[in-house]
Amino acid sequence: MLAIGSDHGGFALKQEIMEHLREKGIAYKDFGTDSADSCDYPIYGEAVARAVAAGECERGICICGTGIGISIAANKVKGIRAALCGDCFSADMARRHNDANILALGARTLGSGLALRIVDTFLETEFEGGRHARRVGLIHEIETR
Repeated sequence: MLAIGSDHGGFALKQEIMEHLREKGIAYKDFGTDSADSCDYPIYGEAVARAVAAGECERGICICGTGIGISIAANKVKGIRAALCGDCFSADMARRHNDANILALGARTLGSGLALRIVDTFLETEFEGGRHARRVGLIHEIETR
C-alpha cells in the first residue's frame, strides 16, 4: 500500500496521481487534504511519514507547492528518507542509491505529465543495496544520535 498526502497547493496534482494509481491498480491510502482550501503542509507530510515509518504503507508520496516544505516535515520522522524529485533521473537515483521511501513533489514546479512519469519511476525502481546499504545505514546512525 502507498501513502499519499498533500496540502492545498498539491491537492489538484494529488487527485491526478491518485487517478493514475487507480488506473494502474496500485493501492493507496489518502492522508488528505480533502480540498484546495488553505491548510498546513506539515500535518500531511507527517501523516504520510508516520504511516510509512510504522509499516502501514510501504512507500509514500507527499505534495505541496514546491515539495520543499512537505519533504522537510516528512524527513523529521525517524526512518524516513523523503526525496524531493523534479525529474526521472533523480527519482531513479533516490530509490537505487538512497532507498528513499517517500517521494516529494512540487505541484507548482512540475507539469502533471512529468509528475506522473516521476511517480512511475519512483514506484518501479528498486534499491540496489551493496555499498549504498552501508551509506543508508550511516544515515540511520545519524538519526539515532
